[in-house]
Amino acid sequence: MASEVKLAAESRTEFGKGAARRIRRASRIPAVLYGHGTDPVHVSLPQHETQLALRVANVLLSIDVEGNEQLALPKQVQRDPIKGTVEHLDLIIVRRGEKVTVEVPVNVVGEAAAGTLVVTEQNTIAIEAEATHLPSGIDVSIEGAEAGTQILAKDLQLPAGSTIAVDEDTLIVNVVVPRAEAAEDDEEAAEGEAAAEGEAAEAETTEAE
Repeated sequence: MASEVKLAAESRTEFGKGAARRIRRASRIPAVLYGHGTDPVHVSLPQHETQLALRVANVLLSIDVEGNEQLALPKQVQRDPIKGTVEHLDLIIVRRGEKVTVEVPVNVVGEAAAGTLVVTEQNTIAIEAEATHLPSGIDVSIEGAEAGTQILAKDLQLPAGSTIAVDEDTLIVNVVVPRAEAAEDDEEAAEGEAAAEGEAAEAETTEAE
């Protein structure tokens, strides 16, 4: 489970691009907290600590706004397209015990059988879980899996209290024969059929004589 990260926020009353640039120059990130019928709260967060926290998927943040703590989840992260640094953050307020639906990464672990190709059809999956008990990822074992093995959403081992929020027959991982080998097999099969047809035709000609 992802751990809770505490961040000290500062209220902000200036808005617009100029204000945002000034905040970022001070090594802070403009952010807004909203949800649960409350008015949006505009804050700034410490840049370094926030970017470290966001490395964890669906990290639970405890935002201290001048002594008033709010639990929140990252809803939308705007990043600089070149530097990759966080430029703005939308946070949604959550309550302890509340269930939320989030996308979590799918982590494929293990080695499939030799001569197979593992295709991850879904890199993330939507699950419903308590806001304070969100997994940072779902491990999918393909250890020793043979070609033809398909792992569906309903086959996933979810943490207690979590349920899938997608069709249970959604294909997550597919273990197949690599295309080159499949093409060779098809070619050999075609040659075999052609040879069989040739032998049959030859037999018919012999009978006709």
